[in-house]
Amino acid sequence: MSRPLVIVAGILVVAGALWVIVAPRLRSSTYAIELGKSWPAAERIAYDNVDHSAWNSLLGRYVDAEGLVNYRAWKASAEDVSALDHYLEQLSRVDPYKPSSRDAKLAFWINAYNAVTVRGILRAYPTTSIRNLTSPVGYNIWEHLLLRVGDETFSLNTMEHQILRKMGEPRIHFAIVCASISCPRLLNEAYTADHLDEQLTENARHFFAQEQNFRIDKKAHRIFLSSILDWFGSDFGATQAEQLASISPYLPNDEARQLAASKNVTVSYLDYDWNLNEQH
Repeated sequence: MSRPLVIVAGILVVAGALWVIVAPRLRSSTYAIELGKSWPAAERIAYDNVDHSAWNSLLGRYVDAEGLVNYRAWKASAEDVSALDHYLEQLSRVDPYKPSSRDAKLAFWINAYNAVTVRGILRAYPTTSIRNLTSPVGYNIWEHLLLRVGDETFSLNTMEHQILRKMGEPRIHFAIVCASISCPRLLNEAYTADHLDEQLTENARHFFAQEQNFRIDKKAHRIFLSSILDWFGSDFGATQAEQLASISPYLPNDEARQLAASKNVTVSYLDYDWNLNEQH
């Protein structure tokens, strides 16, 4: 190969390598949507001082006891869409580095995850599934819908995998909601530090009381679990026995708990229903 061709080939290789690095960042910045707002440092607060009452009111208005959401009515109310935006702006006031209680931080990020998800659905509504908003080459709600908190922005994936899962509370998987039928129910009240353990326990029990999430075949010695326990099983324990022991307190009856404690039980995972968790 002549020297000019070698130089050109080298340039193309370098350019290709740079594009592999730069292209995802360009796509990310192109599709990014930021919620909340920037607050002066002097006005920022700790997790303990966040007021979740506005989110609590909205949930009580638009979410039923089974966690289904009246997206149609919510989107039709400009006042309540604005109220959700205002709540997200209040979440932005937090300085994540101010000392706070663990429960206040957990409650904050659970509420933030759910509120951002609802806002993302309302932006796109009408839609039949959150999966309609997860393009591999375009806008992806889990990556591109960002909440500003302090000086940083956080995607739904970052909230879940880099914050909540690292806090060592596996019941978050029965509290954060991906706007789908097979998700845990969206609790129709805000999570708060004062009631967090009770709320997490309540929603975990509700989750396993649903046949779409949990059922047993006693004769076959088989337990059928939500795919959530497949995807995030390591958060509940290193082995199947540890994972079953972790969820046992939330299973619906003694028969289920006895089977979960059995040494020769087989676990299968149920299909996941990604249809929108919408009231009809």
